[in-house]
Amino acid sequence: MLKGFNSDVEFDGRTYHVQTEDWGQRNPFLVSRVFLHGAVLRTLKTSYTDVLPEALAKDKQALHLAMELQHQKILDLLLSGKLVN
Repeated sequence: MLKGFNSDVEFDGRTYHVQTEDWGQRNPFLVSRVFLHGAVLRTLKTSYTDVLPEALAKDKQALHLAMELQHQKILDLLLSGKLVN
């Protein structure tokens, strides 16, 4: 299980918290959540196999990069207004 990413982002006068974490090899998912005032607004759960070839599913660098890319994707969607109303 890798250390995750956390970001606070202002959009449309509100501050959102975005968290992305690795659930580890026993539960091989990368999970991103968008929070507003402590409530979860959106969750994106991605299987390792959806973003990495099987040979890289246990590679910590590859997992870290996949998690970072997912986190950035969520931030981009949020700041473009495509994730929340």
